[in-house]
Amino acid sequence: MPGAALIGFQGLLAAPAASSALPPSYAGLDFAGMQRRLVAAYDVDTAVINFDAGYYGAMTRAVQAAYVERIGWVNRYNSTFLRGGVPGKPLAGELNKARAAVARTIGADMEEVALCGGGTDALYALIANYRDIKPGDAVLYCDIDYDEMQCAMDYLETSRGAKVVRFSLPEPHSRASILATYQKMLDETPRAKLLLLTHVSNRNGLIPPVVEIIAMAKARGVDVILDSAQAVGQMPFDVRATGANFVGFSLHKWLGAPLGTGGIYINKKRLSDILPWFGNRVYPADDIISRLPTGTADFAARLTIPMAVAQQEQIGIDRKFAHLRALRDHWVSRAADIPGVTITLPPEPDNYGAMTGFRLRGMHTPEQAKRAQAVFLEKHKLLVVAKAGLKAGPVLRVTPSLFNTTAQLDRLVDAIKTERKLFE
Repeated sequence: MPGAALIGFQGLLAAPAASSALPPSYAGLDFAGMQRRLVAAYDVDTAVINFDAGYYGAMTRAVQAAYVERIGWVNRYNSTFLRGGVPGKPLAGELNKARAAVARTIGADMEEVALCGGGTDALYALIANYRDIKPGDAVLYCDIDYDEMQCAMDYLETSRGAKVVRFSLPEPHSRASILATYQKMLDETPRAKLLLLTHVSNRNGLIPPVVEIIAMAKARGVDVILDSAQAVGQMPFDVRATGANFVGFSLHKWLGAPLGTGGIYINKKRLSDILPWFGNRVYPADDIISRLPTGTADFAARLTIPMAVAQQEQIGIDRKFAHLRALRDHWVSRAADIPGVTITLPPEPDNYGAMTGFRLRGMHTPEQAKRAQAVFLEKHKLLVVAKAGLKAGPVLRVTPSLFNTTAQLDRLVDAIKTERKLFE
C-alpha cells in the first residue's frame, strides 16, 4: 500500500469530502499562504516550468494516491468487480458515486450526467449525434472554438447536408464586440439550427458572455452545444444558470482527476435530441449513458473522480478561480508593458481566467509561433504553447496552474523580455 495518505477504498468512496488524505481548510489564507499550501499539494517536475495546465491539470498528491489505490483494487478484483460479483460493490453503483459528484459540481441531476474519456469525446458525441439537422440547415462555429470540435461541425455538412457557417471574433475581444458578432451571425443565418459555443477558449483563454449568447441563440430557435472542457473545475459553474442544454467537459484538466476522464450533460427534457451512440441498445434510450461509447474504460480513473471533487471542494471553487486569475494577472501586468509584446485579451473583468495568449512583434505564422515555443522551452526551460487558428494570428498561450508560483511567472516575464525581438 503506497503512502500514509491512502485511505481504505470503501471509506473513501463512502465519504470523500471527509477524507483524512485532504489537507486542512484553505479558508482564511492570503495569496501567499494559498500559494504555499497549493504548491505543496502537488508532486510535479520543475526542471521545465510547466505553463500548460490547459492540456492536463495534474492530480494532487492526495488524488494520485487515491488513484493508485483504486488501480490496485480494480486489478485485485478485476472481472469479479466489473461483472458485479463483489458483495456491496456493484460497478454501476460505484460509478454512480462519481456521476453524482460531477453532477454536484456543475449543478445538475445525476441522471443528466454521463462519464467519458474527456471533453473531446463528449463533444463529438453531442455534435455528431445531434438529432434535428436537415439538409440545408445551418450550423455555426467561431475561430476561438477547439479544432476537433470544428471538425465535428464540418462533419455535419458531409454526413447530414448541413451548411457550415464559420466566423471569427474581432480583436480586441471586448464584451460588446463579441455580443455584436454573435448577434450579427445569427441574424444573417435564418436557417441556423445549431451553434457551437466555447466556454473558455483553448487558444487565448477568452471567456465570452456565455449566458447572453445562449439566450440570444434560444430566442432565434437555435440550439447551443457548450464546450466547457476548460471551464469545469477552473471557474464557478452552474449549468442551470448558463441556460445550456448540451455540455461537454473534461475532468482531467482543471478538476485534476486522472487522465482520460470527462463527461457530458444533457438536460433531461432534451435527452431525445441527442441520438444514442451509433444506435446503442445496450442501455435504454431514456438513459444518458447510451449517448456515449460503453466499452471497457479506465474504471480506476473514474472511481477516483469523487476524490478530485472532494479536493476541489476543500479548496473552494471561488477561492481557486481567484487564485488562478491572480497568477494570470501577475505575469500579464508585467508583460503588457514590454515593447513589442501584445496581450490578446483586454482587461475586462469577466473575460478571462487562468490562461491568456501573447504575441511577439513580427510573429505572424504558425511556424513562427512553434519556433518561439521551442526557444522558450529549450533556452529558458519554460513550457508555453503555440496556438494557431485565430484570424488575427497565432499566439503563445500561457496557462499557470495551482502548482505554479509567482517566482516561476517572473522567470517567464524575464524570458519574454529577452525574446521580444525574436522576429524583428
